[in-house]
Amino acid sequence: MDAARETRSLHWDDIRYFGVLARVGSLSGAARTLGVEHSTVARRVEALEQALGIRLFDRLPKAWVLTAEGETLATQAGRLDDEAQAFSRAAFGVSSLQGSVRLSAPPVLSSHLLVPRLARMRSRWVNIDLEVVGEARDANLARGEADLAVRMSRPTAPGLAARCIGEMRYGLYAVHGYASRPAKQWEFLGYDDTLSQVPQQRWLAQIAGSRRFVFRSNDLGALLNAARAGLGIAALPHFLAANDGALSLLPDRVGSPARPLWLVMHPDMKRSPRVRVIADVLVDLVHEAQELLSGGLQAV
Repeated sequence: MDAARETRSLHWDDIRYFGVLARVGSLSGAARTLGVEHSTVARRVEALEQALGIRLFDRLPKAWVLTAEGETLATQAGRLDDEAQAFSRAAFGVSSLQGSVRLSAPPVLSSHLLVPRLARMRSRWVNIDLEVVGEARDANLARGEADLAVRMSRPTAPGLAARCIGEMRYGLYAVHGYASRPAKQWEFLGYDDTLSQVPQQRWLAQIAGSRRFVFRSNDLGALLNAARAGLGIAALPHFLAANDGALSLLPDRVGSPARPLWLVMHPDMKRSPRVRVIADVLVDLVHEAQELLSGGLQAV
C-alpha cells in the first residue's frame, strides 16, 4: 500500500451516507431519509470512493447500483451503523434528566390527545426538551429515528420493548340531526383503499352494507372535517369527536373495535432517565384519558 493511500482518512458521515444510499438505492430517497439535499449525498459518497480508491456505485439514470465492491462494503457499513446506534443508545442511557426526547405518534393522536395533556403535565418533565413527531409510518427506533413511540398496533420488528398502555374506541359521528334521516338514505365517509383493512374501516363497512361511501381519505383529519361539513357518517375516535360541538354520536348495534395503544422503545432506552420520565408521563396520561378514549366521558 502506498503512502498516499495510508494517509487518507475515512469520515464516519461519508460511510453513513453510503450505507443509506446502498439501502435505499436512489439519491432522492437517501436525501429524504437523511434530511439533506441529494447533492450532499452524492458528494459524501464520492468523497468515500476517493478515500478508498474504489468505485462503490454504477451511476444509472434512475438509480445508483452497487458494484461488487460496494455490495461487500455495504454489509460492513450496515454493521458499523448498528454499532454507532448502539453506542448512541448507550450514551443516552447514562445521560441525565436534562436533554431532549423524541416521541413518534400517529398525527391526530399526538395533536389532539397527547400534546394538550403533555402540556398540562409540564411540571413532570420541566428539564426535558420534548419533540413530538406526528407520523403515520412507524419510526425506526433501532436506527434512532425516535426515542420512543405510541402506536396502534403491536410492533413486529424484532428487539423492541412494547407495553399496552390503554385502548381507543370509535363511534359513528355525523352533524346534528343527521340521524333523523331515513336510515336507507345515510351516506358514509371512510378510509381509502390503502387503509381498507384497519379494524374501524371494516366495522364501518359492515354497518354501511350496500349504502354509499361518498367520501374517502387516508387522513383522519379530513374525515373529521367531512363529517363536520355534513357529508355523511364517519367512524371517528371518541377522544377526537366526543367534544366536537358540530357532531353527534349515532347509536349502532355493532360494537366498535378496540384499538390498543402501545408504548414502544428500544430496550437500551430504558436506561435513559429522561426517556423513562416521558414514558411514565405517557402511561399516566393515557390512563387518565381512558374513559374519554373509550367513549364514556367528554373531554375537559
